[in-house]
Amino acid sequence: MSNHINELLALVENSVSVEGTTVKVLDANTFRKNVGKLVERSALASDLSAGWSRYIIRCAALDLGIIPASIHDLYMARGREEVPMTFTTPAFNLRALSYHAARAMFRSALKINGGAFIFELARSEMSYSAQRPSEYVTNILAAAITEGFVGPVFVQGDHFQVSAKKYQADAQAELNAVRDLTLEAIAAGFYNIDVDTSTLVDIHLPTVEEQQALNSKLSAELSKFIRDNEPAGVTISIGGEIGEVGTTNSNEFELRAYMNAYNAHMKEIAPGKAGLSKISVLTGTSHGGTVLADGSLAEVTIAFDVLRDLSRIGRKEYGMGGTVQHGASTVPEENFNKFVQHEAIEVHLATNFTTMFFDNVPADFKREMYAWLDVNHAADRKPGMTDEQFYYKTRKNAIGPFKAQSYALPEDAKTKLINAWEAQFDKLFNLLGVKDTKQYTDKYIKPVKVAPKFEDYVKGDVAAEDVSDLAD
Repeated sequence: MSNHINELLALVENSVSVEGTTVKVLDANTFRKNVGKLVERSALASDLSAGWSRYIIRCAALDLGIIPASIHDLYMARGREEVPMTFTTPAFNLRALSYHAARAMFRSALKINGGAFIFELARSEMSYSAQRPSEYVTNILAAAITEGFVGPVFVQGDHFQVSAKKYQADAQAELNAVRDLTLEAIAAGFYNIDVDTSTLVDIHLPTVEEQQALNSKLSAELSKFIRDNEPAGVTISIGGEIGEVGTTNSNEFELRAYMNAYNAHMKEIAPGKAGLSKISVLTGTSHGGTVLADGSLAEVTIAFDVLRDLSRIGRKEYGMGGTVQHGASTVPEENFNKFVQHEAIEVHLATNFTTMFFDNVPADFKREMYAWLDVNHAADRKPGMTDEQFYYKTRKNAIGPFKAQSYALPEDAKTKLINAWEAQFDKLFNLLGVKDTKQYTDKYIKPVKVAPKFEDYVKGDVAAEDVSDLAD
């Protein structure tokens, strides 16, 4: 047995055993108490102990009944209207201290018997938060272990997006980059993937069908790629998108143009294979919101009728679960129950949890990160931009470079942050109807224990890429 493994086993007080690549939990309570030490090694080590830590946590989670899963079958049941329209599944992008944030999320879910909630990370976020898929899944599964959660865990690739700029320069190279990321994510346990080629929609073409044609075609091709590479027994939940947030609201003509062409392509290139379980639409929001000169956020107006009307078309005509709302962190909280009332199947939330990170860390640490931004992101400071606007826009870029310092924060500072996050999860889960949704995940989700491949955990780190033009 290597020194790496002996050292890791000592960190968890030999509460697990490792024989070759077989991991077994010997003392669940002791492992639960110590698994955070492996999380830190996974996040911060630069040697093989990082990969071993991730592999041990993934295998131990399976041994404890914590299983990465696809939400596809629940969404398709909603499409058949077997599941009531009493909840909207929240999907949270946990960029900073994601193990600690996920602990708060599981705590909130356990209090209310919640089952329908998703952890997600976008292609862009992987770069600036310095979290590749295997590290992110490690953080989520370790949080479930720590908090005693058992059952399916939904981890999602948010905005696996094609860069329009890179596609124009070299289409195949950019598509291959998305395919490579997809393989990496599936190997890590991302069994929910949002394919986003909506960046290639050309609104200058004369008809809606022509505008959506490339989006539909490439979405189908990437869907086939996912179906060809998903684990045996797993139907990955795939989401499509008909436009980017922040522009003109989606309409039924765009939805039908996209879905008709998508389904025709799938029938041709992947006959008999499952298609989309949901569709992201535009309702007037923007990722991260718009910050005003004084640091406050501009009020957001959502076209909730778009969510409702397109959800109904999606269910009745295409059998999907419904529509997805992106960019909702800056929506006033009193409006969150409107997502449920207007039949959205899913809502994505990220920015507010990043804001809470910066609002709750010690002031000297925050100043240090902001000073780093002054130097390293000076080019992002536009003429007339206030300090509040500059830091709000750029501060996410400090998350990765300051990851080690975040882990090194005093325990009382991390506890303050976790408690603030937990209170917010409590509030949002209540507004989105997550209480007692475990009855639906128990009924419709039959998670498959997919054994991880050790070789996927001992590869070199993937180089960071330019994601400045991609959505979160």
